[in-house]
Amino acid sequence: MTLPLLSPDAALFLDFDGCLVDIAPRPDAVVVSAALRNRLSALHRRQGGAVALISGRDVADLRGHLPDFPGFVAGSHGSELSLEPGRITTLHQVDFDAPALHRAARDRAAPHPALLVEEKPHGVALHYRDAPQLRDFVETVMQDLAAQHPHLVLQPAKMALELRPGGVGKDSAMAHLLTLPPFAGRMPVFAGDDTTDEPAMAHAQSRGGFAIKIGDGPTAAHHRLSDPAALAAWLDASLT
Repeated sequence: MTLPLLSPDAALFLDFDGCLVDIAPRPDAVVVSAALRNRLSALHRRQGGAVALISGRDVADLRGHLPDFPGFVAGSHGSELSLEPGRITTLHQVDFDAPALHRAARDRAAPHPALLVEEKPHGVALHYRDAPQLRDFVETVMQDLAAQHPHLVLQPAKMALELRPGGVGKDSAMAHLLTLPPFAGRMPVFAGDDTTDEPAMAHAQSRGGFAIKIGDGPTAAHHRLSDPAALAAWLDASLT
């Protein structure tokens, strides 16, 4: 199926890691180019503000990497939403002790310095990109933590496992944004690269829009691009 250019009347939803930027060895090592910042600003103007980031990263982290982005940001897999810089609203209803969860993950990961504990305001992720042989260990640790926090759900990701609140997701974040101006009434378009993006891809297509899978792997999306550079080229072509 041929990928159409982005209509000015569409609502655009974009993942961040592996979609707008290449996957980095560590989450804090991603490279955000001036071209990307300018592209997002141009898209925001062209779409009349109907451009949002929907990511597994927390909002403050995303805003830190893209301080000039004026659009909406949904972070932590739909657990939080920022409609403007400096303001963050919690969208989940799960009550848990995040610092205690972070400590438990750090304690369990301590024997393996190659593992990375990513502490989030609404959960924790354990990355094994630098030690793929520890995948089974990471799965055991995170399953144990999940058993101790039954209101949290395990979220597989690329070379990582995450615990996050249940009842929310990238699809629910998109559905909520589509009730708000300037997104309401527009055809949704979603681009993402990971299994965490699949529900949002399916939701966009169920609403009469389309989804773009970035990279390899099975997907519900009807369209595919090879990497973030290919997505950037498509977005730039849509801007001309």
